[in-house]
This record gives sequence, C-alpha cells and structure tokens, in this order.
Amino acid sequence: MEKAVIHCAVLGMVSTNVYLIRRPGSKECLIVDPADDAEALAAYVRREGLKAEAILLTHGHFDHILAAEELSRRLKAPLIAGRAEAPLLADEDLNLSSSCGRPCSVHAAREVSDGEELEAAGLKIRVLHTPGHTAGSCCYYFPDEGFLISGDTLFAGSFGRCDLPTGDERAITASVRRLLRILPAEMAVYPGHGGASTIGRERRINPLAEKL
Repeated sequence: MEKAVIHCAVLGMVSTNVYLIRRPGSKECLIVDPADDAEALAAYVRREGLKAEAILLTHGHFDHILAAEELSRRLKAPLIAGRAEAPLLADEDLNLSSSCGRPCSVHAAREVSDGEELEAAGLKIRVLHTPGHTAGSCCYYFPDEGFLISGDTLFAGSFGRCDLPTGDERAITASVRRLLRILPAEMAVYPGHGGASTIGRERRINPLAEKL
C-alpha cells in the first residue's frame, strides 16, 4: 500500500509548518497545526476537493493555533489536542496570543492522552504526550506510514525552547530521549518549524540524545 501524502505549508509570523496529510487518491485529509490563516487553508482544501476529517494540535502556542477555531468552523472538522494542554489553549496569556495582538482562546472537541490511538482519514495515529515545550505538548506517530509529527518538541538537530509558560527543561529532555529510544531509526520526523529529519539522525546529532 502506498504511503500517505504529506503537504507542508509554512505560514505565519514565525514560519510555522502546517501539515496536510492524506492517503494517495483519497479526498479525506488531516490538518496539523493550522497557524494563522484559516481563509487560505480552507480555500486550499475546497479547491482541491478535499474533506478535512480532523485538525490536530501538537500544542497551544499562538503560532500554531490562531487559525484553529475558525478553520474548524469553516471545514466542520473537530479540533484534537492533548488533555494536559487544555489550560494553555484556553488562556490567551499562557498561549502568548495576547502578546502578539491577536488574543484567542481555543477549546478542543476531543482531548487525547499518551498512548491513545486514533483513526481518521483512513490513517492510524498514536498520541505521544511529550511535555517540556509546554505541559501538554503531543507528538503524533503514524506507525503504518513511517513518520512522526513532532511539533515543537523535536527539531532537526535541536529541540523546543522551555522558557515559555508551562515549559520544563527536565521534561523536554526526558521527552526527546523517549522518542529517540522508542521509535525506529528510519522514522521520518516532521517538526513544527524548519526541515525534516529522521530518528536515526537525531540519535547521532541531537544535543539531547543520550550519549553512549
């Protein structure tokens, strides 16, 4: 079976990676971290004749969520986010949207926990709770497709900052090391900012990787 198709658009004031994921030939899709332009994303989905089954949020910082509520309404697609992220999503000061002049409060239709398995748009997804960048940060693992959407937890050769509300240095170290330990080396990693990587590459170069 052919692997999922992943489209990445870089949107917003801090160049957030927005992912649209679907099976080859399917009109059903998922959107991850819709950044700040609901109109453009909704127009693209409709122009391509697609149907968004869900909108996944890796975490609640403004640059990932400003378009979330409006896009959910426009596409009639439920928002899904980590259960532990609910307080940050709802608080315009914690999610930093107030500081960028576009205060927003987001409420997920479905809150998910570590190890929970989802199925949407014909794709199987496993939720990995990866606190550290924020308390409720999640990565979305697509085991049959061979990739991980890592949000701002794991970057190519780096990791997410932990000096913002609910961030925790020890937690992000543990989260990154867990990902590098439990996932296969060939697993592709698609982060919230910057280019893609693989688990194997990050085991070699990431500053948080456990040294042998």
